[in-house]
Amino acid sequence: MRASFDINLIVAALKKVIPGDRIPVALHEPCFGGNEWRYLKDCLGSTYVSYVGAYVTRFEQMLADFTSVKKAVAVVNGTAALHIALKLCGVEPGDEVLVPALTFVATANAVTYCGAVPHFVDSEERTLGLDPEKMKDYLRDIAVINAFGSINRLTGRRIKAVIPMHAFGHPVDIDPLLDICREYNIEMIEDAAESLGSYYKGRHTGNWGKLSILSFNGNKTITTGGGGAILTNDERLGGLAKHLTSTAKIPHAWEYRHDQIGYNYRLPNVNAALGCAQMEQLPKFIARKRRLASLYQLAFQGMEGVTVFAEQPFAKSNYWLNALLIAESISDMRDDILAITNKNGIMTRPAWTLMNELAIFKDCPAMDLGVAKSISRRLVNIPSSAVLGEEEGEDDAA
Repeated sequence: MRASFDINLIVAALKKVIPGDRIPVALHEPCFGGNEWRYLKDCLGSTYVSYVGAYVTRFEQMLADFTSVKKAVAVVNGTAALHIALKLCGVEPGDEVLVPALTFVATANAVTYCGAVPHFVDSEERTLGLDPEKMKDYLRDIAVINAFGSINRLTGRRIKAVIPMHAFGHPVDIDPLLDICREYNIEMIEDAAESLGSYYKGRHTGNWGKLSILSFNGNKTITTGGGGAILTNDERLGGLAKHLTSTAKIPHAWEYRHDQIGYNYRLPNVNAALGCAQMEQLPKFIARKRRLASLYQLAFQGMEGVTVFAEQPFAKSNYWLNALLIAESISDMRDDILAITNKNGIMTRPAWTLMNELAIFKDCPAMDLGVAKSISRRLVNIPSSAVLGEEEGEDDAA
């Protein structure tokens, strides 16, 4: 197929979807068409721009209501949220945490902040996320269950937790993963950084892990500039998350007393003000992004060697970043595709470098990663900003 494949067909298909006046086009940019300026001015006028303020409380409640969790705790970024979630799940120095090799580096970095070791597992092509069945077979070979939990017989370390990451907004197949966690006494923390507005079997992502996290970086579906959140249905853990991320300060009118090692991970009120305005528009953003995904599906329909990644029947995705999967037979053309699309003003990018291929993690344990390797060399992310999914005549100041 390689000899006959014309990369310009990909450029032409993208231009069918992206209006000419939008080119050059970013991969994903924020959309500010609501109350952002109003809330920011109100926050500045109140002088409460740091971690104390009404917008933080409101933003946390909006997140909890939208995702249907009992408690949301706003923090400075998704990496900080993962760090605290791991600590609250009891991850200790010397433990191992199962992490998909195909993920953003923050997932693995947070594990090391706890003195623990990332243990890399494979993904499945149908979700782009962690493969429960392959992981189950792997654990049968390496894990020994005793009074302390699951022990990796090859390293002697406890396997304490697993972090499924919902890649590009597409939910992992959670139910079989939960069965594995129960069988092997492993805690689950959902890395839902990219999946605000995504659902698994009708329920929002972030509801299955003991704790879960979100990210509101500038390129996410909604943004607070920088920011993240911890989600949980355990109100006690939610309260402890709030305490730990607020320097573990005991409430008092004037005294500064701290009852344990805490972290200054609080989200400032000024960022939360931006988040409140963004949350008000979130349903519109998701509708636009899903429409954009449908337009891409139509534009690439019938193109041999190129597939637009689509949600599974059990999932409803926010399509944070749309993705093309090219056939293995033309995978060596991936970089050519990236070069030509970017040259035409259409920003594209590959998937992340696999975690085990980074020098900082090369000595960490890993299972066979054949599928993750294949996805990594064949995936191309394409422009996915919500504004690109506007319906004709739709009025938006953004």
